[in-house]
Amino acid sequence: MCVALPGLAISTNQGQLTGQGLEGFYRAGRRVLSRCQIRVAGREPLAVQARTTAADRARFVATARVSQGGGPDPDVVVERTRHADGTERITLHSAAARPLRLPVELALGTDMADLGAIASGRTGPELPAVVHDSGLRWSCAAGGASVTADPPPADALASAGLLRWEFELPPGGTVGLELRVRLEGAGPVRAVGRAATSPLASARATGDHPAVQPLLRTSIDDLQSLLLRDPAHPTDTHLAAGAPWRCGLAPADALVAARMTLPLGTRLAAGTLRTLARTQLRGQTRQSGMIPGPRRDAGAHLPACCTGTEATLLFPALLAEAFRWGLSPQETEELLPTAERCLGWLRAAVGEATYLCDPQPGGPVRCETQAYAHRAAVLGADLLDAFDRPGGATLRQWARALRTAFREDFWVHDHDHSGGRPAAARAPDGRLVPHLGAGAVHLLDTGLLGGGAQAPGLLDRVQTEQLARLLGSPAMDSGWGLRGLGAKEAGYNPFGHRTGAVRVHETAIAVSGLAAAGYEKEAGSLLRGLLAAAEAFGHRLPEMYAGEQRTDGSAPLPHPAACRPAATAAATAVQLLSALAGIRPDVPAGTVTLRPVRSAPLGELGLTGLRIAGAPFSVRVSRLGLAMVEEAAEGLQLSA
Repeated sequence: MCVALPGLAISTNQGQLTGQGLEGFYRAGRRVLSRCQIRVAGREPLAVQARTTAADRARFVATARVSQGGGPDPDVVVERTRHADGTERITLHSAAARPLRLPVELALGTDMADLGAIASGRTGPELPAVVHDSGLRWSCAAGGASVTADPPPADALASAGLLRWEFELPPGGTVGLELRVRLEGAGPVRAVGRAATSPLASARATGDHPAVQPLLRTSIDDLQSLLLRDPAHPTDTHLAAGAPWRCGLAPADALVAARMTLPLGTRLAAGTLRTLARTQLRGQTRQSGMIPGPRRDAGAHLPACCTGTEATLLFPALLAEAFRWGLSPQETEELLPTAERCLGWLRAAVGEATYLCDPQPGGPVRCETQAYAHRAAVLGADLLDAFDRPGGATLRQWARALRTAFREDFWVHDHDHSGGRPAAARAPDGRLVPHLGAGAVHLLDTGLLGGGAQAPGLLDRVQTEQLARLLGSPAMDSGWGLRGLGAKEAGYNPFGHRTGAVRVHETAIAVSGLAAAGYEKEAGSLLRGLLAAAEAFGHRLPEMYAGEQRTDGSAPLPHPAACRPAATAAATAVQLLSALAGIRPDVPAGTVTLRPVRSAPLGELGLTGLRIAGAPFSVRVSRLGLAMVEEAAEGLQLSA
């Protein structure tokens, strides 16, 4: 998978694009080229290696034997470097002891199909080609596409979609050709993340654990590849949810990923917030103030949930934390009216009640939604106070009432006196939905207040301790990360994306929340499992994978519907490593607090090139769990 949105290239490890499945070059969700097969001296080369060299490119190596009676050794090495921007460089190296005359042909074709149609098996036949410029061209009602070659082919056969060359290679010689795939009416792909104006800092990690350096490097590279511009406001950027299935804006995912990447600077958060502020619903309806979003499956136990609710509650929380990380007062104040409308929607939706109900008629009161709502209220009140805006006291009062009621109403008391568990939801009739799932981790994600303080949570100390024990149990900790549903729960399915699969960003939230609450043993176990999975996936974590139990010699099983790269999964590396260092900035107060994980589960850790207050920030955590700032903005003081 090569990604530099809006460009995308999907290949098998054979390197040849055969037109089968999802293979091909894509631009903005449309397959521009589906088939690109090379033959050397009439033979298809033998694939020997395929690997991703960066988020936007992959390298394929194959060999060919073209000499008669030359023994088992190959004469020619064929190297292909494929880029998401629609270019491919093919290089042929001679390993023969005599000069070679090499006929080379490329078979090209496309169906110009939409990605959704391809995924559902509804593609049509290949389009007829015509010779065009130094290559071939195809056209249909949806538009046109072309491939040009440098050097130009010696022969082009439109009816068969063939380009042909004949190269002379001396012993040890090299020859190359370049293909450029273009969608008509669209300029060259200019990926946001490859520009000097990328909003994400290029941070680096060092340390005792071998995974931290490649994981952070790959994750930031993947995040850069998923950046998109708001077409109407090109200075504002946000993250696409993931490739290949979700290459557009998903409001809740974009806000979650922007929040997790605040240690890389506040520019992505600002662009995401401005983009979504323009989508906020206005008028005098029940939905006024919401950031709209689609419904999403919530598993076997609950009806589909509204991601618009999540996005609306995430907006003020992200703005409040971005302000603590260094978003300027002017930018914050410009976005404050949108945050106030989000908080106004929350208060109106709750009304005289205590809980925020599901927006659908007769919907449940979800545990996860109360955690989002409580955090939005507490952080939102903190933000309103900072700018002398009204409403903070009312939000705090409601949050206190919610905490008091939640601790009693949402706790399931087990018959075996094992300590109980938080309910996943309350049905409209008051019945508790008792299953244990990863949604409970949001109870630990309370948010950052001024002075480096963690906001209060919905659980009391005893309940938090019990939740930590449950999350660290074999039923939830698969050894590769946190299962979406406990292995002992009815409906558990290790491949169920809400009923048992490991969702990477929820595991990261669990690690961060457990560490902040002082449960370092459980946090360390989940962290080490996630890093082991990252190594198995070549340090490019998918958004989810199967929750099967880890055993000696096993590897995590990929999920066939997972995006890889995915914005929230790539952002986990940033959140995890900054959480290990315990970085809690309060730029308006001119301070930064460090609360490192004292057990130092990964040994020594160094982070350089982070951003606080728009300036580089570097920190080192020793094997004894002691943190030291090595670089910071002028005037930023270390707070105890």
